[in-house]
Amino acid sequence: MEVRINVSRQQVEKVFGLEEYWCQCVAWSSSGTTKSQKAYIRIAYLRKNFEQEPLAKEVSLEQGIVLPCRPPEGIPPAEVEWLRNEDLVDPSQDPNVYITREHSLVVRQARLADTANYTCVAKNIVARRRSASAAVIVYVNGGWSTWTEWSVCSASCGRGWQKRSRSCTNPAPLNGGAFCEGQNVQKTACATLCPVDGSWSPWSKWSACGLDCTHWRSRECSDPAPRNGGEECQGADLDSRNCTSDLCVHTASGPEDVALYVGLVAVAVCLLLLLLVLILVYCRKKEGLDSDVADSSILTSGFQPVSIKPSKADNPHLLTIQPDLSTTTTTYQGSLCPRQDGPSPKFQLTNGHLLSPLSGGRHTLHHSSPTSEAEDFVSRLSTQNYFRSLPRGISNMAYGTFNFLGGRLMIPHTGVSLLIPPDAIPRGKIYEIYLTLHKPEDVRLPLAGCQTLLSPIVSCGPPGVLLTRPVILAMDHCGEPSPESWSLRLKKQSCEGSWEDVLHLGEEAPSQLYYCQLEAGTCYIFTEQLGRFALVGEALSVAAAKRLKLLLFAPVACTSLEYNIRVYCLQDTRDALKEVVQLEKQLGGQLIQEPRVLHLKDSYHNLRLSIHDVPSSLWKSKLLVSYQEIPFYHIWNGTQQYLHCTFTLERVSPSTSDLACKVWVWQVEGDGQSFNINFNITKDTRFTELLALESEGGVPALVGPSAFKIPFLIRQKIITSLDPPCSRGADWRTLAQKLHLDSHLSFFASKPSPTAMILNLWEARHFPNGNLSQLAAAVAGLGQPDGGLFTVSEAEC
Repeated sequence: MEVRINVSRQQVEKVFGLEEYWCQCVAWSSSGTTKSQKAYIRIAYLRKNFEQEPLAKEVSLEQGIVLPCRPPEGIPPAEVEWLRNEDLVDPSQDPNVYITREHSLVVRQARLADTANYTCVAKNIVARRRSASAAVIVYVNGGWSTWTEWSVCSASCGRGWQKRSRSCTNPAPLNGGAFCEGQNVQKTACATLCPVDGSWSPWSKWSACGLDCTHWRSRECSDPAPRNGGEECQGADLDSRNCTSDLCVHTASGPEDVALYVGLVAVAVCLLLLLLVLILVYCRKKEGLDSDVADSSILTSGFQPVSIKPSKADNPHLLTIQPDLSTTTTTYQGSLCPRQDGPSPKFQLTNGHLLSPLSGGRHTLHHSSPTSEAEDFVSRLSTQNYFRSLPRGISNMAYGTFNFLGGRLMIPHTGVSLLIPPDAIPRGKIYEIYLTLHKPEDVRLPLAGCQTLLSPIVSCGPPGVLLTRPVILAMDHCGEPSPESWSLRLKKQSCEGSWEDVLHLGEEAPSQLYYCQLEAGTCYIFTEQLGRFALVGEALSVAAAKRLKLLLFAPVACTSLEYNIRVYCLQDTRDALKEVVQLEKQLGGQLIQEPRVLHLKDSYHNLRLSIHDVPSSLWKSKLLVSYQEIPFYHIWNGTQQYLHCTFTLERVSPSTSDLACKVWVWQVEGDGQSFNINFNITKDTRFTELLALESEGGVPALVGPSAFKIPFLIRQKIITSLDPPCSRGADWRTLAQKLHLDSHLSFFASKPSPTAMILNLWEARHFPNGNLSQLAAAVAGLGQPDGGLFTVSEAEC
C-alpha cells in the first residue's frame, strides 16, 4: 500500500511558525502499530554575499597560487565550482590544480597559461551565485644572457676601451615582470702596443775588390727593428759597384748572347699587343652597358605607387617610372584605442561620438558603434590597477573639479604641477582631474641598459578624457642635458600597463600629441592625453652627468655617547628633498651643513664617503675602513630612495658638545664635495631653516581665473591681436623671440592659436611669482597701433 499526503506551507506555519518541522508515517493494525523515521522539512535558501571572495594576484612563474573562497550561507549547503575565463576548472583533467575541502582553488606551479580571470561559483537547489572575478597575472622576471666576448680595443695604439654586452632575454620579462638589474654593457681599459716601423742602420764599409771587379757594402733593418706589426724597411740591404773600371776589360758578346736578346724583345712585343687587344674589348663592352641605362630613376622608384610615362626622346625604348602623388588617399576603418604612437582620437567618458578628424591629411577615420565601443573601453580600463580610483587625502596628491575656464593643480614642495588652460575642457563639460606623485618603488618602470630615471613618476587623469587643447605638466629633473651626452625620452604608461616612448627630445614633430620644453632643472610637457609620465635618459658618453643633492643630518638631541651623522645622496629634485625632510622630522634629525650639489658621471665608478680630522681627544670614529661606498648602479638607475651612509662617532665624555671634522663625498675619477663641520651639537641650529618648505601658490587646486596671472580679458585681447600674421613682424613670432621661446616656433605654429600656447607656457613657468610688468613690456614693445589694446575697463571687469 502506498499512501500520500499533501501539506501546504500555510497550514504548517499556522501551527509551527517559520521553524523547521518533521513528518512521520504511522501504520497500525490488530497486530500493533509501527512508525517510519522522521522526515525533517527545512526551507531552502542561498544568501547573496560570499563570506570570502577570491582576490587578484600577481605571481611569478612556477610559484604556487591559492585563491580562497567561502560560499554564502545556505540550506542545503552550497556546492562550489571554479571558472577560468568562464570555462569550468576540472582538477581531474589538470593535475596542476585542485580544490580543497574549504573550497579554495590551489595551483601547484603557476604557468603562463594560468593568467586568467577566476570566478568562484556557489549553487544549491535554490540559486546560483558568482563571486567577483579575481585577475591572476603570472609574470616572468627577466634574466641576463651570458656575456659576449670582449670587443677589440678601441685604440690601435696606446690606451683605449673595450666592452662586452649581454641582453635581458634569458628569459625576457613578460606580463610586467621585473627587468634585469645591473648593467648590460661593461667597459674596461685596455692598452695596445704601438707599432714601430723599422729603419736602416748606417752602411757598412766597402768590401775588398773581388775577382768580378766589384765590391759591396751592407746594412741592417735594426735602427730600430720593426716591432708590434710595424713596417719593414724599404730598399735593398746590399749595394755593389765596379771597383776597377779602368783595369777590367769587357769582351764583346758572342752570337749566343745576341740571339738571347732578340728573343726577349720579341716576347715583350707580343705581350704588349695582347694587352692592347684586351683593353679595346673591355671598352666596347662598357659602352654597350652604358647605353642600356639611360635614366637612374628606374633604380630608385621601387616600392612606390608608380605610373609609367614616356622617357627621353632619344631613348624611346626606355621607361621612366615616377611616383604618382595624386593617388595616396587612404581610409582606415576599425576599433580605436588611445595609444601614443600616432594621432589617435580622444575618448569622452560621458557621451559624444568618437569621430575626431585628423588635421592636415587625407586619412579618414570611421567607427561603426562609438557609444558601445567607448563603454567597453572604459569598462576595460576600470579593471586595470593603473586606472583605479586613487586614495584622497595623501600629501602627494591634488585634485579638483574644472570646466572650460581651466585651472591649476599643484603638489606643494615638489615642483609638480598641472596647468589646464582656458578652453582645454570643452564647454558644457565638467571634469574631476587628479594629479599624483608616485614613489619609484611603487611603480614598476623597466629601464634598459644605461637608462636612468631623471624625474619623478607623475600621474594625471583620468585617462581618456576629451581635451581640445594641450595641458602643461611641470616636473623637476636632475639631468645636465646636452645633445652630445644624453638621449632623453618621455615615457608614458599605456592602458595595458606597459611603458612606451612617446617623445624623443630633440626629434619632436609639430604634429605629435606631446611636446617638451626642457630647462635647467625643470621640464614642461604639453600633452593632449592624460596619463602616467616619466622622463628617462640614456647616456651617450662618459660626460653625461646627473645632479645629486648631498645633505648632512644629525640628531637634534644626543642622549648617549654615540652620535650619528647621516649623509644623503639624492636626485636633485624637490620631491626627493621633501621625502628626506619628512623622514628626518620623524627620526628627530636636523640639518648640520648647507646642501651641496655633486655631478655624478656615467663612468661606472662608485661614490665614496669618508670622515676626517676628528679630534681624537674628544671623539672616536667607529668606522673600521677608510671610506664607505655606494654602488654606482644604486644611484644611477634613480629608483632607490633615501640612499645614505651613516658615520658613527663616540664621545669620550658626556660633557663633550663641540664637533669639528670634515666629510668628503666623491666619485672615483670624478666630481667631489667637502663639508667642514664645526658646531655645537646641543645648541647650534643655524642650518635648520635652510630646508623650511616654502609655499607654492597656496592651495593645491586653483579653479578659473584665480589660477592665472594674466587676466582673462587681457589674455583674449592679446591672442586676438597677435595670432594673425603681421607684415611688420608685430605678431606671435616676435613675442616668442622676446620671451626666448623662438626654438619652438614650429610647435606653436602647428596649433590653432600660437599666442595661446606661448601664454600658457609663460603661466606654467612663472606661477605664482611671475612678473606681469615684464610680460606687458614685451607685448607693448611689439608696436601694435592700438595703444589701449591691452587695458581693461571697469565695465569689462
